[in-house]
Amino acid sequence: MGIEIERKFLVKNTSFKDLSFQKNYIKQGFLNSDKERVVRIRITDDTAFLTVKGVSNKSGTSRFEWEKEISKEEAQDLMQLCEPGIIEKYRYLHQVENHVFEIDVFLGANEGLILAEVEISNEDEQFISPSYLGDEVTGQEKYYNSNLSKNPFKNWA
Repeated sequence: MGIEIERKFLVKNTSFKDLSFQKNYIKQGFLNSDKERVVRIRITDDTAFLTVKGVSNKSGTSRFEWEKEISKEEAQDLMQLCEPGIIEKYRYLHQVENHVFEIDVFLGANEGLILAEVEISNEDEQFISPSYLGDEVTGQEKYYNSNLSKNPFKNWA
């Protein structure tokens, strides 16, 4: 719980698949996708979480996040109450020195979109960029999962 600071990038190739130490299937829905407060239900394999995120700062790199683990059964029940547009994706984890990159390969209506995020301890923290990182999209709201649930990648021009 606290302030989450991260940067987000498009991914330009799939070399991360061979570099990753973990792969998980994620299903998530939004009980509330208002930009002032997002309330998300996420099921990752056998664990589930209820997450509340606040509004992003001006650069889009940080925002308040509160998260609590809940049972998978509770999450499946809450998923029935979510807004239309459930997100499904595979998440790969790749460690580069002391940073872990989370690479999301979207499925369904967002198939074709691959995003990478790296969490940092402060907005000026430097990190080594893996070769698969493309353009930075930090702070571009169309890439937020809550927006991808309403305006999926397949609908983009």
